[in-house]
Amino acid sequence: MIPPKSEAKKWDDLRTRVGSGIVMALVGLAGIWAGGVWFQMLTVFVTAVMVWEVAMMIQPERPTPAMLGAALTASVLSGLLANDYHIFLPLLLIPALAVFASLKQERLTGLLFTLGILLAGWGLVIFRADFGAQWLFWLVGVVVVTDVAGYFAGRFIGGPKFWPKVSPKKTWSGTAAGWLASALVGAIVARVTDAGAAIILVSVALSFASQMGDIAESALKRRVGVKDSSTLIPGHGGLFDRFDGLLGASLVMLFVAFVLDVSGVAF
Repeated sequence: MIPPKSEAKKWDDLRTRVGSGIVMALVGLAGIWAGGVWFQMLTVFVTAVMVWEVAMMIQPERPTPAMLGAALTASVLSGLLANDYHIFLPLLLIPALAVFASLKQERLTGLLFTLGILLAGWGLVIFRADFGAQWLFWLVGVVVVTDVAGYFAGRFIGGPKFWPKVSPKKTWSGTAAGWLASALVGAIVARVTDAGAAIILVSVALSFASQMGDIAESALKRRVGVKDSSTLIPGHGGLFDRFDGLLGASLVMLFVAFVLDVSGVAF
């Protein structure tokens, strides 16, 4: 039976999304596995592109400030990762302030998103260096299953919208499916490592953080009136569209790993 046209339309982007997703996954997993300067270079590149996308979303008619923000991001983050980050961490403000100064509208929005992207990118590299590849695979795994489970549950089950004014496509069924999938990842990690059962709750918290990262980017796109952060990735839009969830999870992971002492969790 041929599905109704409206039903088929829900899935017409699946093949493109899967193809692009596989390529990104292979590149990302290879970078995480290699670690060191390879993962640093990959993170610096992706972070710089996302800063460029943010500036271009806010002010598409003036590409020069976006390129300036991306260039400063790459140079500052590269130097920061090669030195003692306890001393040089405040330098992350330089690209954020440059974006703030160069924009004519939504300046505070540009500053906050740029700073969040920089901190998240820095956090991923530091997390990989301090705790090893296996824990970054876990973090990425939580974000991926949250996104995949939410995508399919939202289309198969549908139902009430999670936050329709900000993200019209996100449903409560997809949101809950993401939490359940991340809890399963946490349970597997707890069984095969010495992380402890609390890793399940941490996984769900990171799942929610990744969803909030997606919500934050959706709010930005609605605020500035764009559909995608860019057109760099077929089926996904821009890098910010694809990695917004990972950014949210990375920021929370920084707080959990370096600020909180979570009982029963051993990284």
